[in-house]
Amino acid sequence: MSQLFTTPFGRDSTASEVIEGVDLSGRRAIVTGAGAGAGSGIGVETARALAANGAEVTLAVRRPEAGEQVAADLRKATGNDAIHVARLDVADLESVRAFTAGWQGPLHILINNAGIMMPPDLERGIGGHEQQFATNYLGHFALALGLHRALADGDGARLVSVSSSGHLFSPVVFDDIAFRFRPYDALVAYGQSKTAVILLAVEAQRRWSGDGITANSLHPGAIATNLQRHTGGLRTPEPYRKTIEQGAATTVFLAASPLVEGIGGRYFEDVNEAPVVHARPTRLGVPGVAPYALDPANAERLWEVASDIVR
Repeated sequence: MSQLFTTPFGRDSTASEVIEGVDLSGRRAIVTGAGAGAGSGIGVETARALAANGAEVTLAVRRPEAGEQVAADLRKATGNDAIHVARLDVADLESVRAFTAGWQGPLHILINNAGIMMPPDLERGIGGHEQQFATNYLGHFALALGLHRALADGDGARLVSVSSSGHLFSPVVFDDIAFRFRPYDALVAYGQSKTAVILLAVEAQRRWSGDGITANSLHPGAIATNLQRHTGGLRTPEPYRKTIEQGAATTVFLAASPLVEGIGGRYFEDVNEAPVVHARPTRLGVPGVAPYALDPANAERLWEVASDIVR
């Protein structure tokens, strides 16, 4: 097993700190799910940190009118006018296709950040699949496929998949991904979708590294956002929570730090590569990634399954 990749940073590091002094001028980034309102999610903070360091940032959002207000606030806060808004609903395959068809020129950073968490009732989305799998994974898979050429033209582009420690609640159950036979469980379905998000990065790294693209996934930490609207809010005890600025740090590091140049197919927590664990940790704050989420056979199989669904 390869040695874990470590950095000078940790759980208390902020998005600004992990790329301090990094010049992103000339780099173009897309951040999904950064339109919920200024300061209300890690997508917005991710966009702010990248823009503050000179990147051209596109907020790919479901509601462009809300995104425009976020963009205006970010332009004012960062002094960077190259912050754009484009409509993208990753739960809608036609919206994804329209977005990718409209993208012009190279892309250097793709951050798959949008997501939903634990709707109480079974809902279905792309291809009749359970909505969390459809939104968190299938939509972003189609987005990455559609932007592959732009990423390849980016000369060292990075794909960042925002997952969760929730992946520890379920592997991808290939025999019943869509919950046609097993009873719907919101947490299990969420876990499956977040495992899929990790596997996306694993297989993208294998397939696309020859194009100069590196792909990694991460758990941002426990941050109070509107993601938890179906769960009654964030229930993690205060000592284990992160601020928005800390929550965006791992995403921003993987997207832009020169320290992680050429490192791909890995899963990070607290701005460091997480160890593989063989049982779900019983204590909060213990990092870890399940072996099924990094398994190359699972990653290849899921890619083929998803390709059949979105093409």
